[in-house]
Amino acid sequence: MLAAMRFQNPFASFTAKIGVVLCASLLCLLALPIPLALASPILPLALVPTSAAANSGATSFVAQAVNQVGAAVVRIDTERTVTRQIPDPFLQDPFFRNFFGDEFSRPRQEMLRGQGSGFIVDSSGIILTNAHVVDGADRVTVTLKDGRTFDGKVTGVDEVTDLGVVTIKGDKLPTVTLGDSDQVQVGDWAIAVGNPLGLDNTVTLGIISTLKRSSAQVGIPDKRLDFIQTDAAINPGNSGGPLVNAQGEVIGINTAIRADAMGIGFAIPINKAKEIKDKLARGEKVAHPYLGVQMTTLTPELARQNNADPNSAFAVPEVNGVIVVRVLPNTPAATAGMRRGDVITQIDGQPVTKAEQLQDIVEHSQLGQTLRVEVIRGAQKKLLQVKTGELQNAA
Repeated sequence: MLAAMRFQNPFASFTAKIGVVLCASLLCLLALPIPLALASPILPLALVPTSAAANSGATSFVAQAVNQVGAAVVRIDTERTVTRQIPDPFLQDPFFRNFFGDEFSRPRQEMLRGQGSGFIVDSSGIILTNAHVVDGADRVTVTLKDGRTFDGKVTGVDEVTDLGVVTIKGDKLPTVTLGDSDQVQVGDWAIAVGNPLGLDNTVTLGIISTLKRSSAQVGIPDKRLDFIQTDAAINPGNSGGPLVNAQGEVIGINTAIRADAMGIGFAIPINKAKEIKDKLARGEKVAHPYLGVQMTTLTPELARQNNADPNSAFAVPEVNGVIVVRVLPNTPAATAGMRRGDVITQIDGQPVTKAEQLQDIVEHSQLGQTLRVEVIRGAQKKLLQVKTGELQNAA
């Protein structure tokens, strides 16, 4: 796979000195001392449990939010047939091969089953989910909360953003309300709805831990996403289900779990899905521009550490920018003359200081667009004209 940009550390000499830090926001509650004589008189009545309050039947905001989306959250069951060639050391012996023939060495087919979640965004039967939930499936079965089941058709997948669209044919299908993920703030409530571990209609509650967590930081550099990070529990089977705000609007699509994380999950911002869901529903391919380099962020401190090491491969300028680790062959960057060790500092006059920033600029460019890329090569500045190409494969 010719990934457009994979974030790698080019300097073996100081890779041990660089760590990826996943920042989680801290929700703090400030308690102020209240004089004992004043504590009882000013205590809000709402905080005092009474039989009337207990029996009022008031519904929590979580229940209200879930009631708005719950009927439109679906379980997606998939079946996929794979062919495996399983070598048997026993049959490598010529004697046994002559005796048994090739009967046991033939490819064998195996049925793989998977399960995930999704949600209906249009009453015509359009369902949003993750690409990895349905990609390559031979059969898709969609089950609604009310028990109805439908044969689903995968109309489109985009591996780069891990988004997929499944369509079903039905009457009076419930739908969700899509929110605005650009308005989400750290500390907002986050409600994950889905079918984790085969347990249908499961709801978990947490907060938005941080925003714009890059796919490279999450550990999947072949994607092009800035995730919403949440501490709402997301487990296998939650993939493709909605992340909902306190108003019952979908703000994200649950997608990623880190095996080494404690209570951290990630969701695709719903605004990203809005950009491409209609194309996927029509069966169209989503184009992603790329340059064809592997890169990493460079800072003056990292550059000084590299330059002070007598075993480093080459010296680099002590500036903020993005250093090219590798130029992939037969790519736009290679055609434009970009080289390993070039430090990219500007694109079309816009300063570039982080690899994620460069990737975002390229992602939002047009296919075939010529980008003016300013690089520092050794002690010289050079201006390269790079015409973007189309990323063919995200794997």
